[in-house]
Amino acid sequence: MSPFVIKAIQLLLSLSLLIVLHELGHFIPARIFNTRVEKFFLFFDVKFALFKKKIGETTYGIGWLPLGGYVKISGMIDESMDTEQMAQPAQPWEFRSKPAWQRLIIMLGGVTVNLILGFLIYMMILFVWGKNTLYTEDLPLGLEPTAIAQQIGFQTGDQLLTVDGQKLDNVLEINKFMFLRSVGSVTVKHPNGQTEKITIPKDFGKQMFESGELMPFSPVMPAILDSVIPNSAAAKAGLIQNDKILALNGTTISNWSDFKEKMIDESQDITLVYERNRSKDTLQFTSNLDGTLGVYPQTSSIQFTNEKLGLAASITEGFNYGYWILYDYVAQFQYIFTKKGASQLGGFGAIGNMFPSTWNWKGFWASTALISIILAFMNILPIPALDGGHVMFLAYEIVTGRKPNDKFMEIAQMFGFFLLMALVLYANGNDLYRLIFN
Repeated sequence: MSPFVIKAIQLLLSLSLLIVLHELGHFIPARIFNTRVEKFFLFFDVKFALFKKKIGETTYGIGWLPLGGYVKISGMIDESMDTEQMAQPAQPWEFRSKPAWQRLIIMLGGVTVNLILGFLIYMMILFVWGKNTLYTEDLPLGLEPTAIAQQIGFQTGDQLLTVDGQKLDNVLEINKFMFLRSVGSVTVKHPNGQTEKITIPKDFGKQMFESGELMPFSPVMPAILDSVIPNSAAAKAGLIQNDKILALNGTTISNWSDFKEKMIDESQDITLVYERNRSKDTLQFTSNLDGTLGVYPQTSSIQFTNEKLGLAASITEGFNYGYWILYDYVAQFQYIFTKKGASQLGGFGAIGNMFPSTWNWKGFWASTALISIILAFMNILPIPALDGGHVMFLAYEIVTGRKPNDKFMEIAQMFGFFLLMALVLYANGNDLYRLIFN
């Protein structure tokens, strides 16, 4: 089965689960408050439905358009735009007849379910699969900073000690911390043994975004060959996989960064000392015309450690992980309103690519949890046609004691619907553009 099909199946399964549970979040409190629910649909049934069955007062079904789902609640101005029903006298079982606090609970139900579900999935993942750690001592050669990180004092080979006084379970998460979490200081141990507390500029995340250096730190790789390009200078000289480069034209090579920097400065005449099977040897040859040798570094030396967690620890750490996932998503939302950020918006293609290309339950649940939390945040935005739009108008009603008139609500609902459709088309258009031109 192709990776595309596997991702598509996972996407469909994940969205189906999330949509049904989201709509249940509206359905259950509606029924608790004796509010009639006329329809409960997975996907939209524009013109026709793939399946539908009426049970009691509610018609349950599956639509053919997989852009979401809905519950149609009697006496509510929603995407169905049922103005005929709204023109009739209000009935006691209708949404509009209920107290504002009940209507608020009904509207917040979907978002609440998505949020709780995301947190619960993360707790389950940690309990079943544990967590993968990569401590500072697991990267003996330290970190390699890009230019933007070097400008504020980081050096190649730095050992990361703490971030705002906190030791990281995964030192590579320093990139996410620096981008989204307003880091104040980072304490490192430089290659010369000196410890330094580096102050981070308040706008460093913005600098990262504008420069495109979203991964300012990567592990320093050992100067060990992972592969050699056939017919390259290195291949012709006899270098093979797992050879370790020790010196280049008389200069000691400690890591892959040393090797790259030295190659930039050298002529085409190469004298290279290497180690193979614990034996040293020397080669003299000429580099490729572009000044390269035709070799790639070994990255498999990075070894994560899997730590099993008990139930209590899984609950605590799963909650913390879910909280920071939500925090990070909200923090990066500010970049959507920039030209560069808008161009990076994605639709179903981008969401589908979040899933692993081979069936993997841990990857499936991790992606599902992330999407659930994203849906919770996106749905609570104060945009008419979203749950957040209804919540906004209900909050206005509760505070002022005045209910917006139905005509205004119909216009707002229509405006919000067309705005959302425009965003959906734009995001999926970005996916199509990237597919064709990248």
